[in-house]
Amino acid sequence: MGELRFANSSNGLVHKKLEKGDLSNDYIFDKAQQIVKKANENGLLLRLLGATAFIYHCPAHAYLYKKLNRRLTDVDVVTYSKFKSTDIEKTFKDLGFEKQRHYIWHAESREIYYNEDGLFVDVFLDELNFSHVIDFRGRLELDDPTITIEDLLFEKLQIHDITEKDFKDVIILLLEHEFGSKDDREELDTNYIAKVLANDWGFYYDATNNLKKIADFASKFELLKDEEKAKVKDKIDRLLDIIEGEPKSKKWLRRAKKGIKKKWYNEVGDIQQGV
Repeated sequence: MGELRFANSSNGLVHKKLEKGDLSNDYIFDKAQQIVKKANENGLLLRLLGATAFIYHCPAHAYLYKKLNRRLTDVDVVTYSKFKSTDIEKTFKDLGFEKQRHYIWHAESREIYYNEDGLFVDVFLDELNFSHVIDFRGRLELDDPTITIEDLLFEKLQIHDITEKDFKDVIILLLEHEFGSKDDREELDTNYIAKVLANDWGFYYDATNNLKKIADFASKFELLKDEEKAKVKDKIDRLLDIIEGEPKSKKWLRRAKKGIKKKWYNEVGDIQQGV
């Protein structure tokens, strides 16, 4: 989640437990999996997203994460709002986490928990609502212990101000996973990706531009072999062709006429940045 910034509290004081700990990747990764396991035991449908989910789904390219010195800083999870807040809180309490209650942040569908070691967990409800909305309703059942790899890709492609870190995550995801169908959870369902973007012009605009930026970055990425660079370029070219070939909805066509003359993405505040 990066630097943790909260809106002002009523008394202006910062709780001492809001300081993040300097924790190892192994510690954070183990805690992430414990959280999902405990949630399952308690009857909660909860899935990992963010950096821990990317690392979990890309074991064959773990060496690239090591070369990049990718540091985990926190844990991001998503669940459904239909589950009682008290049940969610109990799951975290069972693992030694407390709910952050001292601040009001600018995200209605989000809770934050922390433990005495300084590990923070962002809990999103139903969706990610950053530059663009990723709706998880009916999607969390499709994979375990993480969200689907399609949704992991969307997590990065929805970012309006995408960064080099995000480029690298997408490159590793594309190297790890072939294109396929929804029946194989380790293959990217490109048809689903195209259908989502065919209904939202703003998301489509940022996602396709981000894919082009990632392809350009990959061609110069010094950690990749020539064949890996070619593989990433080929996959992005194919994915862009699939996205362009998908019939667009009336909603998409209406919004496309206005183009970038009208703002097509949401501003993301400090507390909302992350994943």
